[in-house]
Amino acid sequence: MVSSTIIDQLKMELPLKQETLVLSADNSTGLVLVDLVNGFCTVGAGNMAPKVPNKQIEEMVEETARLARFFCDNKLPIFAFLDSHHPDVPEPPYPPHCFAGTHESKLVPELEWLESESNVTIRLKDCIDGFLGSMEENGSNVFANWVKTNRLESVLVVGICTDICVLDFVSSALSARNRGILTPLKDVIVYSGACATYDLPLHVAETMKDAIAHPQDLMHHIALYMAQGRGAKVVSEVTFTTQL
Repeated sequence: MVSSTIIDQLKMELPLKQETLVLSADNSTGLVLVDLVNGFCTVGAGNMAPKVPNKQIEEMVEETARLARFFCDNKLPIFAFLDSHHPDVPEPPYPPHCFAGTHESKLVPELEWLESESNVTIRLKDCIDGFLGSMEENGSNVFANWVKTNRLESVLVVGICTDICVLDFVSSALSARNRGILTPLKDVIVYSGACATYDLPLHVAETMKDAIAHPQDLMHHIALYMAQGRGAKVVSEVTFTTQL
């Protein structure tokens, strides 16, 4: 396990600049959910799911549900990526996970209600990067079309894993924005309190074939730092100007 002292030192050397985001019912911000599925969040739900209750993941789900309720109550756009794989198509270096149509690839219980909301767009993705996973055979991109249709100037990104699917999507979205593919998008915002990653301590990884250590708090911070370095805004708090 990486000591808290080492993590604190790292945060001092690689500090994050975090702000508070204030949302209103008439804002031009869309909410992007990355892989809030059982296979990554629900204890014992699969090869990539937590083995025991995990505070960081639980807080991510709780905060995401709070945000989603605000967006739905005010009919603001939500785009939800759900990891969904064909059993015959592996995704190395990760073990089989989130097969299409299974419990693993479904939204966590706290967010199942989103499936019936008219302001929610759900996209099944079979790769790490949701932006690439939004590509259609005709060359169009479902996520890009969602941004343009809703005339979004910013997107608020939450989900799991901070350093894998979240970071890859954020990096691609920023590159696409820079090339003018996501007009009128200006800001890609990552909410640190509603993102999480998995925990695989060194002493556990050493007992597993082909596994590498993945200390949760450390990788979470590094991912947020890298996202900010790519041009994303990172916020530590999201508040609302209207009552739910």
